[in-house]
Amino acid sequence: MKVSITSGRAEGPTKLNSFDNALLDAGIGDVNLIKVSSIVSGKTKIVELPKLEGGAMVNCVLSHAFSDQRGDIITAVIVVARADSLGCVVEHSAVNRDPQEVKIEAEAMVKYMMAIRGLKIKELNTEMVSHKVISMGSAVAALIYL
Repeated sequence: MKVSITSGRAEGPTKLNSFDNALLDAGIGDVNLIKVSSIVSGKTKIVELPKLEGGAMVNCVLSHAFSDQRGDIITAVIVVARADSLGCVVEHSAVNRDPQEVKIEAEAMVKYMMAIRGLKIKELNTEMVSHKVISMGSAVAALIYL
């Protein structure tokens, strides 16, 4: 199994448009995203996001933060932890929280998910994006199943 981790941030005239623009910024705006739960194979390889076929149906774990309050800080995080046999993915987001704290919380959640399954983490990958809102802003982080 191969996956990519990506993120983007953007403004737009509406909530939907800011979300769409953030997806475009992340390189995943021209596909149909299907949200799935948070498990990957232990043999999963993380690769650079390839060009995806427009209109394709693409499984993902998606984190999204939005605000329409000028000056708000929005943060979206994806964390992937892998062991030999299995891996877990956490999506987490926040508004007006220290981005590093949001990242630490997400990493703690995935570590717990692995521990409860009796899995020893061999590799941990984190993608985080933050954005200071001008008018209507969105931030997205996603794990894309290829």
